[in-house]
Amino acid sequence: MNRAAQNIRAVVAPVVAVLVILAGWQAAVIATGVSPFLLPRPTVIAETMWQSRALLFDATLRTATAALAGFAIASAVGVIAGSLIAALPILRRSLYPLATILQMVPLVAVAPLLVIWFGFGLPTAIAASAVVAVFPVLASTIDGLRSVDPGLREIFALAHASPWTRWRKLDLPASVPAIVTGLRIAAGLAVIGAIVGEFVSGYGGSHAPLGIVVMTAMREARTDLVFGAVALCASVGFFLFGVVSTLGWLLARRWHPSAQDEMEIRK
Repeated sequence: MNRAAQNIRAVVAPVVAVLVILAGWQAAVIATGVSPFLLPRPTVIAETMWQSRALLFDATLRTATAALAGFAIASAVGVIAGSLIAALPILRRSLYPLATILQMVPLVAVAPLLVIWFGFGLPTAIAASAVVAVFPVLASTIDGLRSVDPGLREIFALAHASPWTRWRKLDLPASVPAIVTGLRIAAGLAVIGAIVGEFVSGYGGSHAPLGIVVMTAMREARTDLVFGAVALCASVGFFLFGVVSTLGWLLARRWHPSAQDEMEIRK
């Protein structure tokens, strides 16, 4: 099977699965007569999303902005801090265990402090997104840098390469697969953090993000709108995950060619 066919199958299979799930959901609701308050039909949710498209579009943009900004901050901090911790044993012994412990603190417990420090609105959502997403990037960066081939490092040492040169030309490229894995995890967590930040930061009205839309719709017993907003939250996470996966694939093709690519080069 050629690569084009594999790519098509990779796209078609999940789409078919989603359609089958939605069809089963629709049939189950009709057959059981369950209350729309408990479980609305997918067609009703789609109709509600269309009727509220202006509200949901603006809310999705605001949540996506918070998630993207938080993810960008977490990525930069995670890679830089992870590189320093991996390079300096004293930091690895002192800061890494502390970072692990802080990661175990629930975000909902920390979020009120973020409101105190950053105020109500978008800054708190960005901060919450960054806080929850930074550890996977940090941990994957440290693991990737510590797994670099010692023989290659010896070659750089024999060439009297500076630590900056070795990090830029050896350590970082060799750690790309591990870092990308951490970034993929952080992509989903960034959206979760943004939503939690929106829950506690409490800015609504015409500037309401998806988190506030969910809470408002829940208070108004509009379950169909809750489902629609949740679906858009998932779409933001899926989009961010797809961007990270694409960038990771491009970097891996440059620095870590697959076995199939190597066979094509030999041919």
